Amino acid sequence: MRGISSGALGARGDDPDNGGVPVVTKSKRHTTARVDRRVLSVRARIVVTILLVAALGLLASGAATYFVQRERALAGVDQALMRSVTDLKAVASRDQATTVDQLLRAAMQQSFPAQNESVLGIIDGQAALVPAGTLSFRMDRQKALVQRFVAEADPTHVVIGTAKTPTATIRYVIIPVSVAGDPNAGLYVTAYDLDAVLGAIAQSFQSYAVVAAGALLVIGLAAWFVAGRLLRPLRLLGDAAARNSARDLTQRIPVTGNDDISRLTVTINAMFDRLEQSFLAQRRLLDDVGHELKTPITIVRGHLELMEATQPADVEATRALAIDELDRMNELVGQISLLAESRGPGFVVRQRVDLGELTASTLAKAAMLAPERDWLVEEAASGAAELDVHRVTQAWLQFADNAAKYSTPGRTIRLGSSRSSGRVQDELRFWVRDEGPGVPALDQPRVFDRFVRLDSPHHPDGSGLGLAIVFAIAQAHGGTVDLLSSSSGSTFTMRIPASLSVDDEAADGSEHPHVSEKGSR
Repeated sequence: MRGISSGALGARGDDPDNGGVPVVTKSKRHTTARVDRRVLSVRARIVVTILLVAALGLLASGAATYFVQRERALAGVDQALMRSVTDLKAVASRDQATTVDQLLRAAMQQSFPAQNESVLGIIDGQAALVPAGTLSFRMDRQKALVQRFVAEADPTHVVIGTAKTPTATIRYVIIPVSVAGDPNAGLYVTAYDLDAVLGAIAQSFQSYAVVAAGALLVIGLAAWFVAGRLLRPLRLLGDAAARNSARDLTQRIPVTGNDDISRLTVTINAMFDRLEQSFLAQRRLLDDVGHELKTPITIVRGHLELMEATQPADVEATRALAIDELDRMNELVGQISLLAESRGPGFVVRQRVDLGELTASTLAKAAMLAPERDWLVEEAASGAAELDVHRVTQAWLQFADNAAKYSTPGRTIRLGSSRSSGRVQDELRFWVRDEGPGVPALDQPRVFDRFVRLDSPHHPDGSGLGLAIVFAIAQAHGGTVDLLSSSSGSTFTMRIPASLSVDDEAADGSEHPHVSEKGSR
């Protein structure tokens, strides 16, 4: 026997896909009016995004699996075709055939074609032999295919290729067969139906597509439900914001869970709290301002109505009273403006200042307020700090002026400053200690509020805004104020951080100064 070889594939070998039809995917261009993105809710966008990502992932996974299985199936077909070459060699070495016909018959008798497989024996260009039994497809009945095998055959090499027939696409191997002493030439052809082989994979992929569609449906429903639960606080936020108005700022959002949305809900509720507090503070301020301005206006109007124009003395007295009331109104308006500015940016301008020099200069200025009192420095802080010298001096002198008003001549008033080390940052303390009658216990919690005047025979007239301004200055520095009072005197203290850091409580707009009580008040 000669010509039966398991050598390399001939140059005529074709690619398995050369009979396929390319698939062209064309995107449909939408020329109609575009959908307004504003009509899509955040919930819908989240669900659509999740579905798109999931669909792309499933598509990529399915396509990769399909192509891997397809290539594996094609490789298996080629391996089966090459095994037929090995099997024919074994038959030739075992059966000492003297003719090509005998060798091919022996091969056909020992051939048991698998599913989707067919075998054909060709002698002198004619289809001569097929195995006994039922074949998946018959090659001997397709004359054009037989002629193609004869035309492609190589007497010295095995030829493997792909052909598209009217009924299927096949993958085949052509093995030349020859026997010494027999002039006839034979071909042993084994072929597989690629459409049937790959059809099983395509059917599996169709099943995968159905399962993937179901998975997308489940993912979409789950995403819709979860997104709704997660975004529910945002909907409640919108509802609460819609319900809140200038007449009612009490609506709040229930806080559930411990995630980013719940923390956002806490932040929004805190914002509503600040808005409500700000609105109430504004309303109280307007009410207080209206009340405070009504008094001098009523006084001036009453005196003008009762003034005797023909009496120069009466005119002069009324004029003096009107000027005095207008001056008081001007001072009141200035203090109210200062309080309003204290909540805005730029109210405090920090600069580096020597604390000892600040204490000495404040004492000199305070002594000019009431020369009949004894003024002493109780303690002076050393070193430098960054603060607004003008505002701190203004607040400190307000303490001093308040102490002078509530103490009798000859009494001693003490000023002091100190620096204490804290766990986070240093703290500065500026205080004034007097020997006055003290602040009644019931009045201490409100002494730093606006327009508060204590009912006392020693209480002189005033706007009631001095200590409120002190508290505003302390807040602007990130600090607060303290009051320690007893029947033997009071100590007013302003505490501010020595660095540029702002205390969180003060930054939140807290309006509650610290009041300490001591002794019998």
